[in-house]
Amino acid sequence: MGRAFEYRRASKEARWDKMSKLFPKLGKAITIAAKEGGTDPDMNPKLRTAIATAKAQNMPKDNIDAAIKRANGKDSADIKTIFYDGKGAHGVQIIVETATDNPTRTVANIKSIFNKNGGEMLPSGSLNFMFSRKAVFSCEPYAGETDELELALIDAGLEEMESSDEELRIIGDYTAFGTLSAALEENSLVIKKGALEFLPNSTISLNDEQMSELEKLLDKLEDDDDVQAVYTNVE
Repeated sequence: MGRAFEYRRASKEARWDKMSKLFPKLGKAITIAAKEGGTDPDMNPKLRTAIATAKAQNMPKDNIDAAIKRANGKDSADIKTIFYDGKGAHGVQIIVETATDNPTRTVANIKSIFNKNGGEMLPSGSLNFMFSRKAVFSCEPYAGETDELELALIDAGLEEMESSDEELRIIGDYTAFGTLSAALEENSLVIKKGALEFLPNSTISLNDEQMSELEKLLDKLEDDDDVQAVYTNVE
């Protein structure tokens, strides 16, 4: 992992921690998961993981319960997950994941952010072949033998596992989200974050100056109320 990767990762984590609208975004993820798979966490792995992610960010239980209840309310009926494609400077490809009840508002805001920060929106689906949808989990560090754990998770859909002192990162095909989530729980792993993410099929490197320029665009995108996540091809 190069300096640019560490810079990007540290900057992204700092933004995530400091986002003033973090709880509403986590709440939307919970509501959408409950809408899609039901409000019982025991029967809905995506909801169970969304709740675990929220708890890892110290989201109060009352907020979590309220987000689940909203799945059955009229206000949640129109909330949809919509992806927008774009590009930034220096060949950076960007997929923006949104949760919105007003796509007209959202697309106008996203387009404006791109245009004002050195980027450009692309037609939807333009980057489909540049990224792969994956089930990605970030867990507390694993104290046991990782080789044995890897063997135990392969049958559940594990494709890649990265272990460090800070976390255990698990990656599998997006269709294996439920089986991987269950397998992690069966092996007593503590999930800090879990979601379906877009991972780049190939990456590019940026120097510190280029990265700083890109951060301005990414910050604006992530600050938007409707944006849930931003994915890039930066290593």
